[in-house]
Amino acid sequence: MKPTIVILTFNSGDSIANTLAAIASLSDDVHVVDSGSTDNTVEIASAFGANVQQHPFLNYGNQRNWAIDNIPAKYPWQLHLDADELVGDSLRTEILALPDDPGCDGFFLKRYLRFMNRTLKHNLAPTWHMRLFRAGKGRCELREYDQHFFCTGTTARLHGSMLDDIRMSLSEWTYRHNRWSDAEVRELLGRSLEGRVESKLSGNVVQRKRYLRSQYDRAPLFLRAFALFVYRYFFRLGFLDGIEGLIFCVLQTLWFRFLVDAKLLEAKRSNAPAPKSHA
Repeated sequence: MKPTIVILTFNSGDSIANTLAAIASLSDDVHVVDSGSTDNTVEIASAFGANVQQHPFLNYGNQRNWAIDNIPAKYPWQLHLDADELVGDSLRTEILALPDDPGCDGFFLKRYLRFMNRTLKHNLAPTWHMRLFRAGKGRCELREYDQHFFCTGTTARLHGSMLDDIRMSLSEWTYRHNRWSDAEVRELLGRSLEGRVESKLSGNVVQRKRYLRSQYDRAPLFLRAFALFVYRYFFRLGFLDGIEGLIFCVLQTLWFRFLVDAKLLEAKRSNAPAPKSHA
């Protein structure tokens, strides 16, 4: 199997070279969909031989689905990546060993995080994502934040993994998460079910995640952020990821989720609309 590879970018000059280098032997059909980068992202992607297209960014779901609908894909399978995601050696070998018709329509891939130069083995480790699918069988959720791809056909899992190599500074990381907290509030207040992964306890790994998330959303504001921190840091052994794991768990699990709840309370008390998109 040789998949067509699609990567979304925006000012990704510090990571895109590593991402493209990791897939150099995987496919000769690489498409970068950029949303107006002002750094050297486009130049780096072009130097690697990627087909670069520009498309204005509305949200991740819209951008990914635009790419699915509009890129001139050479192969019948597509692999979708973020600009800071590295395909591991074992995953690359596993994909290349797949037949053109592997007997299913999509594959879930597992992903680890590298945060502050440390690969986290316990915090959100691993998470599963539908990223490799047959053309015409995969779409992305119409969510502004925490969107997943879904496959309308049969699915399987691969054993190799990819790495989300977070290289941005903590200032940039918290800035982006503040914006994403606005997107999450809009999602929670909107509650649209169109184009979403089904919440199903007996379903695939992403459907089960959506079910567990629905239970979290029913829990009391603020208390649920502390409970999630305790679960991930102690019961899921996040403390074994060292000081980097502590920083990540406090910021991503406790601070971010607490901030979302605070903005939800603010919106409900003022009867104000959800925060506007910054796109």
